Amino acid sequence: MSDDRKRCAWIGSDLMREYHDGEWGVPLHDDRKLFEFLVLEGMQAGLSWSTILNKRENYRYAFHGFDPEKIARYDARKIASLMKDAGIIRNRQKIAAAVKNARAFLRVQEEFGSFNAYSWRFVGGKPRINHRRALHALPASTRESETFSKDLIRRGFSFVGPTVVYAHMQATGMVNDHLMSCYRWAEVQDTNARMA
Repeated sequence: MSDDRKRCAWIGSDLMREYHDGEWGVPLHDDRKLFEFLVLEGMQAGLSWSTILNKRENYRYAFHGFDPEKIARYDARKIASLMKDAGIIRNRQKIAAAVKNARAFLRVQEEFGSFNAYSWRFVGGKPRINHRRALHALPASTRESETFSKDLIRRGFSFVGPTVVYAHMQATGMVNDHLMSCYRWAEVQDTNARMA
C-alpha cells in the first residue's frame, strides 16, 4: 500500500518504509530492544541497513530473541554453529562481538540499573531534536556519539565506533533525524511531548 506522504529520502523498499514509519527515531526505553539495536547496528558495519533489516527475524531466532543473559553464555561451539547459519551475516568477529557486548551490557545494567538509564545520559535524558532539511545534512557521527562510543569501548564493547553508535542513537530515538519535510518529524515530536 502506498501513500503520498513525504518521507526521508533513504527509503528504498516496503520493508524500509515500514521500519521508517513505525520505529526509526521513536524514543526507545526497553533494554532488550536497545540491546537488539546495538547488536544489529554492529552487524551492519560495512553493509546496508536493508540487508540487516531483511535478516532481522533470522537474527532474533539465532540470538535467542536478543536475550543478553543467554548470549553472554555463548561459547566457541555456539559461535561455530552461528557461523553455519545462512540466515545471518556469517562474520566471526561480529558474532564474537555480540557475545562480548552481551557481557558488557549486563555489567552496565548492574552498575546503572538499566542500559536505558546509562545510554540516555549521553543526550541529557531526552531526544535531541534536529532540524535537517536534506539527506546530505545528516552527519555520520556527532560529539555525543563519539563520547558514547568511547565510553562503550572503555566498558568492553566492540563494533561500537562513533558511526555505529550514531546510527543506534537515530534508530532508538535518542535523536530525531527525520528530515523536517518528512511527515514523521512532527509525529515523533508529538510522541516526545506526550512522553514528557
